[in-house]
Amino acid sequence: MPALTSADSIRILVATDSHVGYNERDHIRGDDSWKSFHEVMGLAKERDVDMVLLGGDLFHENKPSRKSMYQVMRSLRMYCLGEKPCELEILSDMSENFQGAFNHANYQDPDINVSIPVFSIHGNHDDPSGEGHYAALDLLQVSGLVNYFGRTPESDNIQIKPVLLQKGNTKLALYGMSNVRDERLFRTFRDGKVKFFQPGTQKEDWFNLMTVHQNHHAYTETGYLPENFLPGFLDLVVWGHEHECIIDPKLNPEMNFHVMQPGSSVATSLMPGEAEPKHVAVVTITGRDFKVEPIRLKSVRPFAMKEIVLSEEKEVKKLAKKDNHRAELTRHLTAVVDELIEQAINEWREIQDDEYAEEDVPKPLIRLRVEYSAPEGGKFDCENPQRFSNRFVEKVANVNDVIQFYRKKASATRKTATSADMPEESILAQLTIDTVRIDRLVHEFLDAQSLTILPQNSFGDAVSQFVDKDDKHAMESFVHESLKDQVDHLMGVDEAEEEDFMTMVDQRRLDREAKFAAGELKQVRKKGRVKPKPDTWDDDIDGRWEDEPGAMIYSDGEAQADDNDGASAVVAPKGRGKAAAPKKAAAPAKKAAPAKGGRGRKKIVEEDSEEEAEDVPMLDDDEDEESQLFIQPSVPTRSTKKAAPPKGSAAPAKRMAAPRASARGSKAAAAKSQTRLDFSQPTFSQPKAPVNATSKKALELSDDEIDDDDDAFEPAPSTATLRSTRNKR
Repeated sequence: MPALTSADSIRILVATDSHVGYNERDHIRGDDSWKSFHEVMGLAKERDVDMVLLGGDLFHENKPSRKSMYQVMRSLRMYCLGEKPCELEILSDMSENFQGAFNHANYQDPDINVSIPVFSIHGNHDDPSGEGHYAALDLLQVSGLVNYFGRTPESDNIQIKPVLLQKGNTKLALYGMSNVRDERLFRTFRDGKVKFFQPGTQKEDWFNLMTVHQNHHAYTETGYLPENFLPGFLDLVVWGHEHECIIDPKLNPEMNFHVMQPGSSVATSLMPGEAEPKHVAVVTITGRDFKVEPIRLKSVRPFAMKEIVLSEEKEVKKLAKKDNHRAELTRHLTAVVDELIEQAINEWREIQDDEYAEEDVPKPLIRLRVEYSAPEGGKFDCENPQRFSNRFVEKVANVNDVIQFYRKKASATRKTATSADMPEESILAQLTIDTVRIDRLVHEFLDAQSLTILPQNSFGDAVSQFVDKDDKHAMESFVHESLKDQVDHLMGVDEAEEEDFMTMVDQRRLDREAKFAAGELKQVRKKGRVKPKPDTWDDDIDGRWEDEPGAMIYSDGEAQADDNDGASAVVAPKGRGKAAAPKKAAAPAKKAAPAKGGRGRKKIVEEDSEEEAEDVPMLDDDEDEESQLFIQPSVPTRSTKKAAPPKGSAAPAKRMAAPRASARGSKAAAAKSQTRLDFSQPTFSQPKAPVNATSKKALELSDDEIDDDDDAFEPAPSTATLRSTRNKR
């Protein structure tokens, strides 16, 4: 093989986590994210690279604002389009690497002049969502600005095929795996459902580069991607998602590949990892060798962070046993913050090459963490953190959270009955903004409590449904069901001492927790019909469609769940969905008489007077789906008494009187019938005797119950009869 020269080198600008659009509504920091991305793309053109590789989270949201999309497209068009020819040759099947309407690389399109192609995967912030399962990167790809690769359409069966590039005698196999939920990806790797493809020929001549966007550290047992899950034939891994900048590649001795973590280009949290200087890198690949050239970003807002312990500060330690020392303590902390401001601005000045005006110096981000546990017998009187931070309104960019007070050890104060125990600080430290999940947060919090009545795992499930699924009734239903189950259990006990009640309650709670953990119980959701599942919905990825609050169709008068419904066993009912009518739909002791005939078949409802006091209409398995959309009228059994009709109304089952009745009887019947049939009257006089609202509702007749052939109502009187009646009045 001939000696390789610079003409055989592939130069790649590597960057991750641009988070364009982060905090864009802030009048001070709103433009930070797109300015740093603009600088990154400018470096690509300035360093004359062959391509740009982005490791996910180009946008901070999966539905970026117009401003964010505009700034990204502007930067890509300014620095990536041009007449300079791209020397990279694609050897792989582009239709397998780039899906969509244009399944080829943008620089291969004859209608677009691309000088620096951009290859990108999606992260957890700009992942595909919504109808069509599109990501923001799909918009950039269809516009010819970005090559979106490394898609993961199936999270439980992942196939990773490389983009095969060649320049001169250097061959590059570019692998990409967009973000997948860490726990699911861990399980998929563990089950052997992730398959990597390699070039079919000359495997030893290819440089294998991969970019991923997953947790790098073990925040939980399965909430990360271990490096040893990746194949050993890789040469370099570009790791996205972690914001701490570790730009120098580190060798994994077990897998024998290097790992580079560029970090974010904008600070999205005031953490120690974000305070590290921000870098991107130019990776030069020649044959099977590579070298990295770090480049520090200059447009990033300066950030200085410090942590102090008041009990170890010589000037402050003596204040703990002194009265009215808040002013002195505040002056000391203010001096520390002023030093941090000066330090941050000086660091920014040192890295600037071009001349700048004094008003162009950005306001820095400052974070002072103060551990204020006092020695025994003393106390530190600290000022309110918000009020303290507002002292630096014209000096810093984060005017509301400059200082953070915390204690390492809990105070020895007596715990009241209403106070809640918190998880250990080591656990809380892992629950950062970027990694916290509601179910784990609830689990850790409840582990520190001592629940007596409510089951813990069901509690966490209800909170998750309330937060993640926007189920507004989840907590209400959970508490109602749990309390009802405990009451029913205690009422079923024949004899028990009063001191044994708490033991029985606790044992019942443990039994329900065990059943829920075994999958025998599930939380009852609000009842209603289910909307048709969208074509783009994937139960494996998005969860069961029936569990989505938006999938249910509720009536306007949504009633509470039936009292007989508790936590139900997870057993599919036979036949199609059977529904119970709400309690208020039927009278407790009386039922309406059935209508004679009708246009549709009627369901027969039987009542068990010994077990239930209310009527529960059930739908027949053999009935068609269309008839299930309506509540069927009730039909009384032999043991059920018929409801008496309201005063002044004709009995529906009676035929009209004989036509040759007396004149006096005809007039009375006419007046009675006129009052009954005049539905156009806006108001009716109230009956003298009060009528039960529930019984009245049960007596209302639907359109189906009034048949044209049914002569249960008397006809309207003739004109002559009405005129005679008016004359007598």
